Amino acid sequence: MPRLAEDPMFTPATLRADRPQRENLTGDWRSLRPGIDASRCTGCLLCWKFCPEACVDASSRVPVIDFAYCKGCGICAAECPPKCIELAREAEEDACAKS
Repeated sequence: MPRLAEDPMFTPATLRADRPQRENLTGDWRSLRPGIDASRCTGCLLCWKFCPEACVDASSRVPVIDFAYCKGCGICAAECPPKCIELAREAEEDACAKS
């Protein structure tokens, strides 16, 4: 498997965590929810590379966020070059349903 430093465009089929994902469930405390505008996404996958919870599925051109594990930290939005990830209040989740 190539290392990301050697081939930054490499996308692994799966990502295995060191501990069971059930330990990382967000619960009901997340206040911000990222939404990806698929029409502006370039597929650079920096959101996947920087996500500290590994909750971004990079198996397709437009990443998909697993909200069961997303903490709403906003790192994905901050690192997104085309700025296609926007954070919305959890109560406004319909505004994030762009992807």
